[in-house]
Amino acid sequence: MLDLTGRVALVTGASRGIGRACAVRLAEAGADVIVNYLTSSRAAEEVAESIVSLGRQAAVIKADVSQADDVQAMLEFVREQFGRLDILLSNAASGGFRPLVEASHANFEAAMNTNVRAFIDLVQAALPLLERTVGRAKVVVLSSHGSHRALPQYGLIGGSKAALASIARHFALELGNRGVNVNIVEAGLVATDSTRHLPGAQQLLASRGQYTLVGDRLLEARDVADAVLFLCSPLSDLVQGQTLVIDGGASIRA
Repeated sequence: MLDLTGRVALVTGASRGIGRACAVRLAEAGADVIVNYLTSSRAAEEVAESIVSLGRQAAVIKADVSQADDVQAMLEFVREQFGRLDILLSNAASGGFRPLVEASHANFEAAMNTNVRAFIDLVQAALPLLERTVGRAKVVVLSSHGSHRALPQYGLIGGSKAALASIARHFALELGNRGVNVNIVEAGLVATDSTRHLPGAQQLLASRGQYTLVGDRLLEARDVADAVLFLCSPLSDLVQGQTLVIDGGASIRA
């Protein structure tokens, strides 16, 4: 079993879906976890309660990652309450589903600020703590197939995810020799509150089994969390600037 005992992790967008699964999975491996949320306070508290029940420390903090001041305040909270940060998981994302031909400047700015600029702000604010990690610090960012595939009404989110992947690779270039690993997890379609709002979501979810190459097993949030756990563990110390695709093989057929 991977052992993250003594490590401290910050997970953004951790109150629901994949973020929630990742926060709990890291705690199961021994990490103390800071649970970030924006609107779902009760859900975030439930995640923290699950983490504490595993014998780990947990903290809940409300912060809008699209706002630089919120990001800075959140990392200051981490410094004051925990004194260290070894793992940063950037999961929070937004953008809305709409055709690009109908996207406004405000829509564009919202998607890019939350999905791209926020990641830059997070790494910059977290770096003084990450560089103090004994061993390798780990930064992981969540992406999707929409970063390189055209999907209906997904243009703003997909474009931001493509930019996010490039930013992550450049962070790996800049921070690799400063003790920080930066990698990307690209997840296939998982049934979450967010994906259920995708255009044609019911049809997409129902057809997942036609494309996967792992028998009847469908991708779940827990599977994505396992991939994140690997990239947050010492087993991935030599994995740098890479995209780990977890989709049951669907993307090699679609």
